[in-house]
Amino acid sequence: MRPLPILYFIFGTGIRPCGSIASGIGRTKTPRDRRAYRGSIPHRSGREALRSVFIVLLVLGGLAGCGAEAPDTLHYSGATMGTYYSVKVTRRISDVAAGKEPHTSVVPLAEPLAKQLEKDIGLILAEVGQTMSTYRADSELSRFNASTSTDWYPVSQDLYTVVHEALAVSRLTDGAFDITVGPLVNLWGFGPPENPEDTRTVPTEADLRAIRARVGYRKLATRATPPALRKEHPALYLDLSAIAKGFAVDKIAARLEGHGVVNYLVDIGGELRARGGNAQGGPWRVAIEKPISGEREIHRIIAVDNHAVATSGDYRNFFERDGKRYSHTIDPKTGKPVTHTLVSVTVLHPQAMRADALATALSVLGPEAGYRFAERENIPVWLISKTETGFQDRGTRGFADMLIRD
Repeated sequence: MRPLPILYFIFGTGIRPCGSIASGIGRTKTPRDRRAYRGSIPHRSGREALRSVFIVLLVLGGLAGCGAEAPDTLHYSGATMGTYYSVKVTRRISDVAAGKEPHTSVVPLAEPLAKQLEKDIGLILAEVGQTMSTYRADSELSRFNASTSTDWYPVSQDLYTVVHEALAVSRLTDGAFDITVGPLVNLWGFGPPENPEDTRTVPTEADLRAIRARVGYRKLATRATPPALRKEHPALYLDLSAIAKGFAVDKIAARLEGHGVVNYLVDIGGELRARGGNAQGGPWRVAIEKPISGEREIHRIIAVDNHAVATSGDYRNFFERDGKRYSHTIDPKTGKPVTHTLVSVTVLHPQAMRADALATALSVLGPEAGYRFAERENIPVWLISKTETGFQDRGTRGFADMLIRD
């Protein structure tokens, strides 16, 4: 539920902002609209709630205006999961998919396939929303959340896959990522329905203890065959909004590749996955926002190929009481907002689902523990911390190779 990105198109040496993207259903959000849009999967559980850093897509070269699209690029876009989606496909498919010998030539993507891709993208997004939304009472996840049974609960393969991955990241990060933390987010006034900033209050210790008793990833189990979930606590509540969008990105990317598409960029609410290049033959370029509240300015640009990108931030959504700042990023171990200086995290990973979850986890861990974790696990990340004089950037091995320095 991050504020939506502005698309920037580069004309020569300048950067021209081209406004906002349609958001949600029946509403257009502008960068100045600081309220959070409520959709099918709109808020991030705990510190994953309301990621406020945006990732800006950069399309290079030769476009006539903000509404123009390169003639060799297909662009599918719309509203989904309380945010937007954008899928760009260069109108070429692989030799193998065309039934030719590999590496001999490429052929244009035919119109019937272009229409099939549009249909497939829509179906995937609808399925993910119907499976993992917490805003649809009839979704599969909502039905599981409403159940008070502590027996095995049969679920679809997709729901099992996402929950199983979420628990894997929880174990990897020692609980910094936790899909059961939603009730704590709500307690602090950041969950749905989100309270206005001037009505948020600091919970009492008694309230925190009561909610924490039913929060914790160790209270949840998965079974592969047949796929099922099991609660240890009958009131356990799952929120997959910090990982479901990444899952949908991966699923769309897999479908594109299944059709032989080798040049694409898939973006759902700022969770990205790219392969190949754009229609001009250059790499897909992604910009990371400078973490300044109330402003939109590019901080770094990276070239992305065969990777997913996820960014999490902690500087647009907070409230202050008695001179103290309370972040929307909740540490599952304490049940309270984080207090460290890390304000932006960008993660590269082959899978968007994993990148999505890791960005959230690193936002909880903070600049030092997060950096050590990323180095230990060989995860390319870029961390931006707030200092008394400005910002401090720090990247792990592998990320620097992606930076565009010109």
